[in-house]
Amino acid sequence: MAVQYQITGKSAAAIVGSVEEGVRTGALREGDALPTVRALAEELGVAANTAAAAYQQLRQRGVIETQGRHGTRVRREPPISTFRSQRGLSLPPGVLDLARGEPTLLPDLTEALTYAAAHRTPANYRNGGPLPALLEAARTRLSELPADAAVTVVGGALDGLDRLLDAAVRPGDPVGVEDPGWAASLDLMAARGLTPVPMPVDDEGPTVEGVRAALVKGVKAIVVTTRAQSPTGAAVSAARAADLRRLLRHQDVLVIEDDHAAELAAVPLATLAGTTDRWAFLRSASKPYGPDLRIAVLAGDATTVSRVEGRMRLGSGWVSTVLQHTLLRLWATVDVSEAGREYDRRRDALVTALRDRGLPAMGRTGINIWVPVADETRTLTALRDAGYAVAPGSVYRLAAPPGVRVTIANLETAEVERFADAFAAAAGGAGGRWTV
Repeated sequence: MAVQYQITGKSAAAIVGSVEEGVRTGALREGDALPTVRALAEELGVAANTAAAAYQQLRQRGVIETQGRHGTRVRREPPISTFRSQRGLSLPPGVLDLARGEPTLLPDLTEALTYAAAHRTPANYRNGGPLPALLEAARTRLSELPADAAVTVVGGALDGLDRLLDAAVRPGDPVGVEDPGWAASLDLMAARGLTPVPMPVDDEGPTVEGVRAALVKGVKAIVVTTRAQSPTGAAVSAARAADLRRLLRHQDVLVIEDDHAAELAAVPLATLAGTTDRWAFLRSASKPYGPDLRIAVLAGDATTVSRVEGRMRLGSGWVSTVLQHTLLRLWATVDVSEAGREYDRRRDALVTALRDRGLPAMGRTGINIWVPVADETRTLTALRDAGYAVAPGSVYRLAAPPGVRVTIANLETAEVERFADAFAAAAGGAGGRWTV
């Protein structure tokens, strides 16, 4: 056992509580190894099926994962609140952060917030809900979607995805996910006890063969990132969208699209909306305007959107009208296109520099690129020693080969060639030769 935390308990429920306490307090951290079922049963003096039942519950809750010969470990981002002091660990001095997938070229929100505070009509339990003006503006901005789309407002892309899955699937159901794909969505699948079915991704989005294989496995829903896919930067092309629409037509599956990059995306939107009877389309404000603006527009078929709104009324109720007025003002007054062009310049320069060095980097849109590597740990360690932090691909992939994600939001163009040299050396080892 790689950690010193002592798991306790004589019942499955007590063992589950002990492991969750370890995660909550920070005694058990992301990636920490846990004993085998047999070893845990012997340590606690319980039957093996008791220990196995505890691990099964922890897996279903998304707290732990089994990684084949690597054993059972604490998941990345387990759905347990940890002490705030454990969060946001800083990098060593002098290390450039290219790991966190957060935008950096953000507008000043002062004017929009001031306007929202001055012009909003205070909401209450009787009249709180989506602002008609925001919904009207959203329909205009989402002109590529079916004209009869229902529209509402949720608390960000991940909140919208969570609510859609709650409305459409049940624990154990298979759901098609991009591979490699958004780490937060994979963590959400685990927390909901869903079975992720990997759909391979290339530059044009999920492959037709991958989606077809997922449908054969009986998926109840599929999740597709339309543009600026994390971690690969893929974007669904018009040709790929046409192929997927032909494949999905008449399928009884909820198609969820995530267009989180929104106004920052450099390529036209090629959507699958309306192909199936049940569909949903999410557009978040976080990437263009800032992660703290927890709001997203959700469009979809009337039944799906109605289920989301009905469930919201029994929980959060509605998204703050302060945020809604703020987003409406930002849409009317702020142009983020130059930020998008700057991200494109940085991303394209890095992809070109890495490819010039024989590294098959991919990234058509957004602030992330994906680079296949032979050994993630070796590459990350060597880059850290060279002064750069990138994200391990293991948290984004299911069956996809190893790779790393690089976020270009902090990478100035003047630094691109230097970083590319460091990456080529890190991926190729001392000899500088790179292979996968």
